[in-house]
Amino acid sequence: MLLTSPPILQFKSLSLSTPFLHGAAAPLFKPSTSSAAAAAPPSSVSLPVIRAMRTLQGRVVCSTNDKTVAVEVVRLAPHPKYKRRVRKKKKYQAHDPLNQFKVGDFVQLEKGRPISKNKTFLAVPAPARNRNKSKEEVAAAAAAAEGELGIPLESEV
Repeated sequence: MLLTSPPILQFKSLSLSTPFLHGAAAPLFKPSTSSAAAAAPPSSVSLPVIRAMRTLQGRVVCSTNDKTVAVEVVRLAPHPKYKRRVRKKKKYQAHDPLNQFKVGDFVQLEKGRPISKNKTFLAVPAPARNRNKSKEEVAAAAAAAEGELGIPLESEV
């Protein structure tokens, strides 16, 4: 394969403009002006926003700092070798502007702008979780149900 001109001259014909050269802000890519591209207007269709890792739920483990709570988030992940699901814990620092959360509260963390070096989450009250009712609550619910129906229990007859 013979080259008729030196390789440098072949690249001289290419003109790449960058904002870093000559202090000018020129586009790096110039789209071709074809009739199909010129006829189609720019589409205003917006793609859905991917909101991965935007909200987490956890338990407050420390609330001694002012306007900051430490929240422990527990997730299940497969063990690399045994493939059994194991609990993985991670602590996040979250912003609590009203100092309303105490140790043991369940909170939901919403990702936002960085507030400090370690705080990028905002703590908000979590929706009520399903939990087992205590014996007192079960007895109170049974008494309320009996009073509503007006039917005596078999043990009372």
